[in-house]
Amino acid sequence: MRKLAAGNWKMNGTAAALTEVQALLGAHPAPACEMLLCPPATLTARMAELARGTALRVGGQDCHAKPSGAHTGDISAEMLLDAGATHVILGHSERRADHGETDAEVLAKAEAAMAAGLVAVVCLGETEAERDAGQTLDVVGRQLAGSVPEGSTPATLVIAYEPVWAIGTGRTPTLEEIAEVHRFLRGRLIARFGQPANEMRLLYGGSVKPANADDIFAVPHVDGALVGGASLKAADFGAIVAALAKA
Repeated sequence: MRKLAAGNWKMNGTAAALTEVQALLGAHPAPACEMLLCPPATLTARMAELARGTALRVGGQDCHAKPSGAHTGDISAEMLLDAGATHVILGHSERRADHGETDAEVLAKAEAAMAAGLVAVVCLGETEAERDAGQTLDVVGRQLAGSVPEGSTPATLVIAYEPVWAIGTGRTPTLEEIAEVHRFLRGRLIARFGQPANEMRLLYGGSVKPANADDIFAVPHVDGALVGGASLKAADFGAIVAALAKA
């Protein structure tokens, strides 16, 4: 399994930010792990052009469940593919919270992404209230069951566990808490998809930064990271890539 360092730029970045991509590629031209950056839609094609022929892959941050139609402001999986994307983040907690996305809607988007030829990066995670109530495994188990398409394979699906309360807060779960969730997710995937699920990559996300990357990547069943703010700067994301490459 090739581990994956993925960066989610969220609603950040204009053309000037592409200099960070050039710096990243200059410092890490051939890392021992896979690199993915998911910029805002306005930069997808330009970043993909920069990444052409390099080790960097480019993804979208969301897609519509339909390939085309009267959906003002939305972007289809086919459009992302046409712009040079290879992956798309789906079901991020900010989409689930800010846009009210349900598991069923995330499932439909993931099916559309896979049908178009994109790798679906499906996000799962509990809120602080749910963790405090001891519901973490129930919540991520339900999201996994409801958001992941039948027929998913290691080549079409990546799972990202992002505890909502850790995203952008500087807080992270303990290594034992991360291990518990990743072990649980691996078991659920194997129960559903069989032994090939051992090769499905499970990313951890939620305030991953150079200072804690080594410890997080040493946790069993952590096959990489989905990085937020630290992916905006080549030095920070590059350090995380380097930590994953040696893990």
